Amino acid sequence: MSGVQVHIIVADAAKASAWYCDVLGAEEHDRITLPDGRLIHVEVRLSGSMFMLADEFPEHGAVTPPPEVTSAVAFYAEYDDIDTVWQRALAAGATERRPLQDTPLGVRDGQFIDPFGYRWGLTQHLRDMPAEEMSRAVAEMFGG
Repeated sequence: MSGVQVHIIVADAAKASAWYCDVLGAEEHDRITLPDGRLIHVEVRLSGSMFMLADEFPEHGAVTPPPEVTSAVAFYAEYDDIDTVWQRALAAGATERRPLQDTPLGVRDGQFIDPFGYRWGLTQHLRDMPAEEMSRAVAEMFGG
């Protein structure tokens, strides 16, 4: 393992892994189950990146954020057919946070909260943009 690795705590790591695989197209690669049945490690790969899941361990302060808390972190994944994945996510219990739309930045994107309380952004590359055009589009989007 190298670089920065993300480890997500969820109330049901087995269910979350299945959701990420079925809905987002991830692949589960490894799983370690403790004698009490809880999962301490589920390795999932998505779009060339790896992240880990674990069940809650309240005795160690490892718990899922409460539903009313929205994370400042968003996980992003790029797709060639974003609309299909987006509809599959919403049908499988995700809650739209920012609608899927074409942006002036040459991408189609949107954000949702998955059924486990984590924010995901999906994106699809639409066209290449020169750096100067990208800077101008960002400034316009944010009132500059």
